[in-house]
Amino acid sequence: MPLNIWKAHEQYFLRMQRNKEKKSMEKMEESNQCKRKLRVCVATCNRADYSKLAPIMSGIKSHPEDFELEVVVLGSHLIDDYGNTFRMIEQDDFDIGSKLHTIVRGEDEAAMVESVGLALVKLPDVIQRLKPDILVVHGDRFDALALATAAALMNIRILHLEGGEVSGTIDDSIRHAISKLAHYHACCTRMAEQHLIAMCEDHSRILLAGCPSYDKLLLPHHREDYMDIIKSWLGDKVQEGDYIVALQHPVTTDIQHSIKIYGLMLDALISFNKKTLILFPNIDAGSKEMVRVMRRKGIEQHPNFRAVKHIPFEQFIQLVSHAGCMIGNSSCGVREAGAFGTPVINLGTRQTGRETGENVLHVRDADTHNKIYHALELQFGKRYPCSKIYGDGNAVPRILKFLRSIDLDEPLQKTFCFPPVKDPISQDIDHILETQSALAVDLGGTNLRVAIVCMRGTIVKKYSQPNPKTFEARMELILKMCNDAMRDAVGLNCRILGVGVSTGGRVNPQDGVVLHSTKLIQEWSSVDLRTPISDALHLPVWVDNDGNCAALAERKFGHGKGVENFVTVITGTGIGGGIIHHNELVHGSTFCAAELGHIMVSLEGPECMCGSRGCIEAYASGMALQREAKKLHDEDLLKVEGMDMKLSEPITAAHLINAAKMGNSKADAVLTKAATALGVGIINILHIVNPSQVILSGVLASCYQAPVQHVISQRALFSVQNIKVVTSDLEEPALLGAASMVLDYATRRIY
Repeated sequence: MPLNIWKAHEQYFLRMQRNKEKKSMEKMEESNQCKRKLRVCVATCNRADYSKLAPIMSGIKSHPEDFELEVVVLGSHLIDDYGNTFRMIEQDDFDIGSKLHTIVRGEDEAAMVESVGLALVKLPDVIQRLKPDILVVHGDRFDALALATAAALMNIRILHLEGGEVSGTIDDSIRHAISKLAHYHACCTRMAEQHLIAMCEDHSRILLAGCPSYDKLLLPHHREDYMDIIKSWLGDKVQEGDYIVALQHPVTTDIQHSIKIYGLMLDALISFNKKTLILFPNIDAGSKEMVRVMRRKGIEQHPNFRAVKHIPFEQFIQLVSHAGCMIGNSSCGVREAGAFGTPVINLGTRQTGRETGENVLHVRDADTHNKIYHALELQFGKRYPCSKIYGDGNAVPRILKFLRSIDLDEPLQKTFCFPPVKDPISQDIDHILETQSALAVDLGGTNLRVAIVCMRGTIVKKYSQPNPKTFEARMELILKMCNDAMRDAVGLNCRILGVGVSTGGRVNPQDGVVLHSTKLIQEWSSVDLRTPISDALHLPVWVDNDGNCAALAERKFGHGKGVENFVTVITGTGIGGGIIHHNELVHGSTFCAAELGHIMVSLEGPECMCGSRGCIEAYASGMALQREAKKLHDEDLLKVEGMDMKLSEPITAAHLINAAKMGNSKADAVLTKAATALGVGIINILHIVNPSQVILSGVLASCYQAPVQHVISQRALFSVQNIKVVTSDLEEPALLGAASMVLDYATRRIY
């Protein structure tokens, strides 16, 4: 082939290749552009669901490159008697695409059914016009059931918020029915996720997001104008924490009984004689009768009451946050109020089965005025640790990420997972282990340390500062380090479940109070650690002493894993430890159990820092060895040939140990005596508690392991002579133990 023809062919093929690549790139860009734009329709039915949906709507609106937002308003939003709350949606600068009047008045069972039917008649035209890719539906209201039914029948994908939860009334059945119609789920708690999986929902389509309203709740809630808000609703004379918020709805499966409870609640509130902000009930069957009861008792004219139909959500959370108490059966009491530690009295069965924090006092059989009045006396004015059972303030980013991951090309037909999954965590164990994390705080005599610890026991990030000498400076530093760690945790993909604190001294873990401190930590007695940390971080907080934390660390991450009964002995500056008996930590009646360093092994031994004589700590602690090393040094009996020891450096236990290793008989005799004292003390523990294993932890553990095992084999009762003494493999037992308190309990939702 001539050269010029060959070149012409070559240029032709190059042009063809370039055109092909250009078309391919254009097609890919067009495909990506189509994939990025997701048309999301958010439907809101009432003031309650809007508080959950509004943060998501704001998130969608703030990402126009990814989403197109359509808003549909129906239900009680459009009724004057319920505040015409659609106006607050417009005030929030959302364009309402459709307003559907779907409520048939009557406030009885038949009216609820007719309202569902009317909504089903009107919704198809709206859905056909909007053509959404996905419909976002919230909760368990009858209006939401109509929305889910219409969307499912019209082949529109559904994202259901807050499915899998359990409560009383017909709401439970409606919620689960919507979950079965929905294609995707964004739930609030681990238990709700497990319920959805048990209902055979596909685990890959379930997002554990948390409650979207918590994204607003957990912003700093002490707004500067909160007193202006309180006074605007309750009058100028009312004080923070000296009023009650009341919100009671009908129970549709037992209307007459719920009306009776409502009347008893009003009587108790009148008798209690505190300023009360009372909201009108929702539109469920029975609400009209409840309003009649309220008017018969003259509540709207009573000087202690302010009855309102609606309060904007941002103002409502301020009122709840600073209330002396909240009473009724609203889900807000068992969910949102916990974020502020506001005391709550939950009346009747409407919220039966809901997960609650310790701030909720249940009066399920609220059959007398006196019972409700007594509950008010118990709860009013208390403050509880802030609870984050329902969210951590990051729900919206998770939901938006979840929406972006939806593949519109995958089959629309739902698939169910039969049989129910027994262990849902195993479905996504890597995600759980990497993201479920704890903040661990270790208060030592020298340093204050904070760490982010994940479920595996890996320390993701650690922070250390010198421990201040005063209480105020110490608390300020703890909160600052914890806040720094919380900020870093977001970037590290770690969801913080709570805070665990390990500290020296005697601790009441039930109240989170340091009762008596060691001499190494000054100004550290009768200190409530739980409340200020929980209030500042909005997290549950656990507190225990460092010895118990070391035992907990071994139980979860170390040699104690799977061992029902064992003892951990810390050998460091002092001697401490913890006892695990039948898989549980032993605290004792006055929280003094496992003070292993103060077991007496001699009547006339050296003086201990506790004031007694002959304690293990007086023989075998790092301070005791340092004391003996100084004595030998003063007598010029410590240093041996070949031992490197500078004149300027302070004498420590390490010098004694090195001297013994290099053949110093005096130093070796001190160590032998210390190991014997420790061994005798451990024999006492073996004879009393009879554990199956002893774990030595701390910097001196490797020095003591072999001689202590020898002492046990020589001096203990025959039945315990073969019990193994092992050294811990954990580098940070105090931090890991503090983290284990959070990881073991927070994931089980025990508060």
